[in-house]
Amino acid sequence: MSFSIVISSTASNLYPPKKLPASTAFKMKPSSPIRSSMSLSSTWFDLKTYWTTLIGEINKKLEQAVPVKYPEEIYESMRYSVLAEGAKRAPPVMCVAACELFGGDRLAAFPTACALEMVHTASLIHDDLPCMDDDPIRRGQPSNHKIYGVDMAILAGDALFPLGFQHIVSHTPAELVPETRLLRVVAEIARTVGSTGMAAGQFLDLEGGPNSVVFVQEKKFGELSACSAVCGGLLAGAQDNEIQRLRRYGRAVGVLYQVVDDILEEGMRESEENEDKKKKKGKSYVAVYGVEKAKLVAEELRATAKKELDGFGKYGESVMPLYSFADYAADRGFNVGDSSH
Repeated sequence: MSFSIVISSTASNLYPPKKLPASTAFKMKPSSPIRSSMSLSSTWFDLKTYWTTLIGEINKKLEQAVPVKYPEEIYESMRYSVLAEGAKRAPPVMCVAACELFGGDRLAAFPTACALEMVHTASLIHDDLPCMDDDPIRRGQPSNHKIYGVDMAILAGDALFPLGFQHIVSHTPAELVPETRLLRVVAEIARTVGSTGMAAGQFLDLEGGPNSVVFVQEKKFGELSACSAVCGGLLAGAQDNEIQRLRRYGRAVGVLYQVVDDILEEGMRESEENEDKKKKKGKSYVAVYGVEKAKLVAEELRATAKKELDGFGKYGESVMPLYSFADYAADRGFNVGDSSH
């Protein structure tokens, strides 16, 4: 089987890894820069400050967006996962960065950014359930169902999905974003989480054979990243060809992040000789093809992401956050919050 990876251009979690010791890290070979000026800029752009500043702003917005109401138990369960300390907020940060690339105001992006985090969190709550990935830990704390029970975890996830849509419609400033753009954003998120998007990826992760690994990775991990970039562009009024570039870029970065996660975690598994974890790797490039081929895939994905950004050269340094995300997804040059999803 050819190992060249193709990120599809048709509509098909930056997903942080679990905390890993520095000794497990690996360095990717430097990828070819989009252009020399862009490469030089990336050496001084302070992605960590940009990212952590946005995390603080987004956390405040999320605190307000998910208040405790009746019935309190559901809201407490929702808040437990949404407001988990140390969450990286990768989908909302990518949304804001894409919006700002086209000159959009981040105030216009914050409601959608919060909605993306709600959708992301809901998907994680459901993925962690015993009938799905059966993961007891999420974001450095017990998974939602371990604290509130399976029934309440299901309800919390169910409630977060529509709350995200409601938040977009009710909180996006009308003077900054026309209704036609909001409709496209809502439709984009709905498609992403539905039966042709993340749900399809989760299904094949559970039921598909090893040949489904590309589809699973694109849908389960690349889809929300692509959606986050696309939504930011839609809010700012990006052109259709620019939206498609953002989609391909976001999908590549999302899959790249997960591939690197799997490579790093495989190193930790080997050092711990944890056979139980080895049996639960799922449909990853590492599990199917091995670490060395997974590294080649990661190289291709970083190159793909950066190539898509080549079309945004006219926007100057505004592209640097997105450009830097691709390098961060591959190299993990710093820690933001804790290191879990």
